[in-house]
Amino acid sequence: MNKYQHIRDAAYYANMELPKLNLVVFTFGNVSAADRELGVFAIKPSGVPYAELSPAKMVIVDFDGNIIEGDLRPSSDTKTHAVLYKHWEIGGICHTHSTYATAWAHSHRDIPIYGTTHADHNTVDIPCAPPMDDEMIKGDYEYQTGFQIMNCLNEKGFDYHEVEMILVGNHAPFTWGKTADKAVYNSAVLEAIAQMAYLTEQINPQCARLKDSLIKKHYERKHGPDSYYGQ
Repeated sequence: MNKYQHIRDAAYYANMELPKLNLVVFTFGNVSAADRELGVFAIKPSGVPYAELSPAKMVIVDFDGNIIEGDLRPSSDTKTHAVLYKHWEIGGICHTHSTYATAWAHSHRDIPIYGTTHADHNTVDIPCAPPMDDEMIKGDYEYQTGFQIMNCLNEKGFDYHEVEMILVGNHAPFTWGKTADKAVYNSAVLEAIAQMAYLTEQINPQCARLKDSLIKKHYERKHGPDSYYGQ
């Protein structure tokens, strides 16, 4: 078996979840799966419809963005993935243009923590990175997007282990996790939270943020030392 087959498979199956979860239209999205010991990741080829994908079509790239193996061009967002893998200890990244999360990104707004669904996954507002400055745009755009993401988390004092999702201003969401499957899960959760927050503000524009006691309770019942959610 090819030594990259396991991440080709992981990337393929994770990518195929995106249309099933209504997180993409056409080819507007990508997932990658990394093998940190080998220092490479598998990512969706650029512009290939999901119905035409297969594990063999996944492209193998190193953490500097160099193509290691594959007959197709990798996703146009490959350099963003490479930057994050190089600087963070993560195993999967997902990028979509899902409708509600992307609308918040276009609005340059963090997603406020209004309810317990949000608190089950984050104790803070979902951050929106500021739009990229002109010099970065003129340079290596996709490469700089990785730093745009990392800089936003650093400036807010957030740990990427705990906050596994972000909006990129004027662009769209990125999520990550220990695996490609977890990155996709986070993208689906983010889209749900974004939709709920949007509807909440339509119903009550003066809605208050979730109180701290409920944030703490819901996050810790799933992630705290005495967590009891699930089997």
